[in-house]
Amino acid sequence: MKLENPESKRNLLNRLKRIEGQVRGVQTMVEDERDCREILQQLSSIRSAVQGASLDFLQEYATECLLHQPIKDGELQREQLVKDIVMLIGKGI
Repeated sequence: MKLENPESKRNLLNRLKRIEGQVRGVQTMVEDERDCREILQQLSSIRSAVQGASLDFLQEYATECLLHQPIKDGELQREQLVKDIVMLIGKGI
C-alpha cells in the first residue's frame, strides 16, 4: 500500500517533521545538561506524538486496504490484512 491521499500524506509528513524537531530539542537538552525531569517530559511528549502519528497512519492503512482496495483473492486476503493490522498493533503502535 502507498499513501495516496495527498492531504493524509502532507499531514503525516508535517507530524514527522514536528517529531524530528522535538527529538533534536531533546538532544540539545542532553548536551546542555538540562534537568532530567524536563528531558523525561519531552521524551514522553515524543512518544505520544509518535503514537498519534502511528494511529493516524494505521487508520489510513486500514481504510485503504480494507475498504477501498479491490480484494483480488476474496475474503482470505481480507482476513490476512486484518491479521497484519493486529500484528502491527501488537508491536506497539
